Amino acid sequence: MKSFFANLISPFAPADGPPPNTLIAFLRWTLAGAGRVVVITALFGLALGISEAAAAWLIGHVVDLAVAQGRQAFFTQNAGLLIAACAFFVLLRPVLVALTSALNALAVGPNATTLAMSRLNRHTMGQSLRFFENDFAGRIAQKQMQTVSAIGSILSEVVNSLAYALSVLLGALLVLIQVSPRLGLILVIWFAVYVVYVRYFLPKVRKRASARAGARAAVSGQLVDVLSNMATVRLFATGAREEKSAEQAMANYRDRLHDFGAVSVLFRSGLSILAGILPVALIGCSLWFWQSGDASPGDIAIAGLLSTRLGQMSGWISFVAMGIFANIGEIENGMKTLSPPHDLPDRPNAQPPQAVAGQIAFENVDFAYGGTDGAGVQGLNLSINAGEKIGLVGRSGAGKSTALSLLLRLYDVEGGRITLDGVDIRDLTQDGLRGAIAMVRQDTSMFNRSAFDNISYGVADATMQVVEAAARRAQAHDFIVGLTDPSGRTGYDAHLGERGVRLSGGQRQRIAIARAFLKDAPVLMLDEATSALDSETEAAVQIALEDLMLGRTVVAVAHRLSTLSHMDRIIVMEQGHIVESGTHAQLLTDSAGTYTSFWQRQSGGFITTDD
Repeated sequence: MKSFFANLISPFAPADGPPPNTLIAFLRWTLAGAGRVVVITALFGLALGISEAAAAWLIGHVVDLAVAQGRQAFFTQNAGLLIAACAFFVLLRPVLVALTSALNALAVGPNATTLAMSRLNRHTMGQSLRFFENDFAGRIAQKQMQTVSAIGSILSEVVNSLAYALSVLLGALLVLIQVSPRLGLILVIWFAVYVVYVRYFLPKVRKRASARAGARAAVSGQLVDVLSNMATVRLFATGAREEKSAEQAMANYRDRLHDFGAVSVLFRSGLSILAGILPVALIGCSLWFWQSGDASPGDIAIAGLLSTRLGQMSGWISFVAMGIFANIGEIENGMKTLSPPHDLPDRPNAQPPQAVAGQIAFENVDFAYGGTDGAGVQGLNLSINAGEKIGLVGRSGAGKSTALSLLLRLYDVEGGRITLDGVDIRDLTQDGLRGAIAMVRQDTSMFNRSAFDNISYGVADATMQVVEAAARRAQAHDFIVGLTDPSGRTGYDAHLGERGVRLSGGQRQRIAIARAFLKDAPVLMLDEATSALDSETEAAVQIALEDLMLGRTVVAVAHRLSTLSHMDRIIVMEQGHIVESGTHAQLLTDSAGTYTSFWQRQSGGFITTDD
């Protein structure tokens, strides 16, 4: 049974296009493909609600028969009815409850929330690097989880609680009209007042829930930002200041909670009064009608059962409705963060590169990070032959690392174009382009996974033998075999901690170099790849890198010029332009050149600024 219900909805089906930025369309986008099962679940909820009214009618009918026929005749004349009533309560209603529960708990609940989560995560993963640079990682994750949770809650309440409640109300109205049209009219008037009251309050609930969601996400984002940079907090002794900032964000969240709580108190207090009015009105009127001979004892029983049930349910449904509108506020708040379309998509007919040789060309490339302050590159023209090894040097902000980011298409050029083997990289799929390039950065990121997983990241079928071989070539094997994590895992199974905190800077860089060895891409990019290594380790890794460079196109950025002296060509950049180009020996022949001044300055030390 579990497998049958669990497989009614495909939880990882892709969505069509980006998420819309309006509520109903957004919900349709997240839940597309689950509609048939959701409707079936709602129909079962309706059937279950109607059974409540049917149960009240059945009890009232039995009471009337018992009063009219007396003790002796009642059981002998109504045996079939009593058996049917027992079957209704013991078999039919439990089956309805079981099927409704199974559809909610096994089919709709787990699958629909997973479907929404997978689609939102897939869309977020496709955003450009700029999207993540402009927000907190913790805030984005919080928005994903709170939006998915809100969608799941709304869906559950709509197909279960609201469908059930509406059917109970409809069934009760039909039964009361059959008993006495005047009792039905009382219920209609009461429900109209109930709807007006709810419509007045729920927009206030929705607005304040959205503000509450935004404040909660702000707290989460700030806490994650501080916790992920705890070493910096400790080094600068700013713990008290960070606590104060966190408390200010928490205070704002507390204020939003109070705002939401205040409207909730008013809302529920009024509803409790309405809930008390209904049984007084229905039971009182049915007693009045009975006194005048217009109602039977069974009618009084029906009115009592239904009014008490509806009165209790009105408070429950109001709480459900308040939860739905609160969740709508959460979704609307999350939509602002999660629904923006991708600003760096693949072109419609983009194809992965085929048999990459590694010829690269920057053709009059302009890029200033969307600003006009001169950062980035302007009119950059650079041609790199397949298999050629290029070094990029220059002061901080000269555009070296920007050029690498543009080649990886982490950003799109604002003018000109970049080609790989003569093809504009915008005509290539981004995954295909980056699959042809191995990259070792100065700031190496690690996952809190095993050393094996971190080295083999991007090579799904890597074996232990090839991973170990790559680690040996990167001078990483010896320290990896000595690793131990808090869970007792050792060696290549040991987890490296969040962002690799259990490793030194040099160890993290050697893991990254091992990744590049294993990837074996035709283009190799190095951004200060040996900057965190001591002199002895750097010399060993430099030998390994020279081996890795053989037969590949290499673009390397370094402030330590000695690491580039063996390159085929060195490009000197200033303010986004190329000012000098040549081999190490050729550039040193110009005694007044920029490269010569860099070389002379480093004769007594190293340039310590970073690009």
